[in-house]
Amino acid sequence: MEFPEDVLTKVENRLRRVEGQVRAIRRMLEEGRDCRDIVTQLSAASHALDQAGVQLVAAGMTWCIEHPKEAEQEGMGVAEIERMFTKLA
Repeated sequence: MEFPEDVLTKVENRLRRVEGQVRAIRRMLEEGRDCRDIVTQLSAASHALDQAGVQLVAAGMTWCIEHPKEAEQEGMGVAEIERMFTKLA
C-alpha cells in the first residue's frame, strides 16, 4: 500500500513540528522552566503524534475500502485497520 502524497506531506509536516516541540521541551528542562509549561508542551507533542497516526490509519482504511482484495492479500483487512486504530486509542 502506498500513501497518497497529500497524506505523506501532512504527516511529515506534523512530525517536523513535533521535532521542534521536543527540542523546545528539552530546552525548557535545561532552563528549569515551570512543570506546568513542560507538561503542556509534552501534551501538545503527544497529541500531534497521535494525529499523525490517525491520518495514516485513515488513509489505510480508505485504501482498504477502495481495494478490498489487495488489502486482504497485504494483510491490511478491516480487522487489521481496527487493531491499528485501537493502538492509537
